[in-house]
Amino acid sequence: MPFGEREDELWGVLKPVFRPRVFGDPNLAYAKHLFDQTGPYRAGGGAAATRADARAVLARVVRRAPEVLVKVTGRKKGAEHLGAHLAYIGRHGEVAVETRDGEVIADKGELQQIAQEWSEPLTWRERATVSAVAMVFSMPEGTDAETVRQAARETADRMVGDDHDYLMALHTDTPRPHVHLTVQAEGLDGRRFDPRREDLFRFREVFAEALRSRGVECEATPRWTRGQGRAGTSMALAQMREKIRQGVSRQPTEADMRQAREALAIATGKAVSPEFVVRAKERWVTTRQKYEQAAEKFERSQDSRDQALAKELRSFLKDRTTIETVPDRVLKDALERVQRARVQKRDNSPERQSSGRSPPDRKR
Repeated sequence: MPFGEREDELWGVLKPVFRPRVFGDPNLAYAKHLFDQTGPYRAGGGAAATRADARAVLARVVRRAPEVLVKVTGRKKGAEHLGAHLAYIGRHGEVAVETRDGEVIADKGELQQIAQEWSEPLTWRERATVSAVAMVFSMPEGTDAETVRQAARETADRMVGDDHDYLMALHTDTPRPHVHLTVQAEGLDGRRFDPRREDLFRFREVFAEALRSRGVECEATPRWTRGQGRAGTSMALAQMREKIRQGVSRQPTEADMRQAREALAIATGKAVSPEFVVRAKERWVTTRQKYEQAAEKFERSQDSRDQALAKELRSFLKDRTTIETVPDRVLKDALERVQRARVQKRDNSPERQSSGRSPPDRKR
């Protein structure tokens, strides 16, 4: 049973709409691509991506299908910088690095030669110029690593094609299998490889399509579609936090300390939530309304699959009355730490240890 206008409204909260920043955007060519729906990194040779079935996307969202991760991890300037990166993704010769043509490179010297070749056309420029763009394609723990590698290669073939040379390496030394894709910045046609927000989302969609075609249920949707208000963190910050969790470092990061101060100020009424937090919560209110309208439509359907999807959607919304933003998460973590400290202090108190029972509560 077709949705009509309602399906268009539902699609509007399932996939993002990118609007060009005409004023203040240093890259006006990118804004023009958004206006014309063109650009060098479009799946299918520049054609707009085919709209998927809104029901299928919604079903994967409410069933909590894993979300694909595609991000730019850095831009390498010069042969030395790029060579160090290629040595890293090749684990200094322990991990095979594949070329665009499928050739496997295990020799460190050959990787250094490629880094030099990719950087040579840029030596005449006055300032240091990006030689290559480093990207990561990742999936959650439990995903077959070889499937991730094949999907990443298909994505690179469709999105990058023959315009730019690239290298890729599969890493399985972490619970999340991931592929490092390094793309030469200077294309054969002279165009520069510089993926922006919309381009990265196209990469995510193509990566998800390639995985689903290989039997891996996954999706590429924005955070607000799933009722999540927390953004991801940089790789450097994630590594610093991991050192703190493992006890290697006891010094909290400046970002965490700043977030804790801001969350405490908001909780005590000394400050108000940032504008982006308010907008995120308002967006989730609108998204919930669209989901509820879709659930009502599915419930009136004669199709048993639509009725089952309506039940799953109702359960999904029941667990997400509101979204959890960064200040909410920081404040919740702080309260949990305080509670654990109080319990530990009470268990270690001399009165409890001597009597073997809890001392009476004392109010301050």
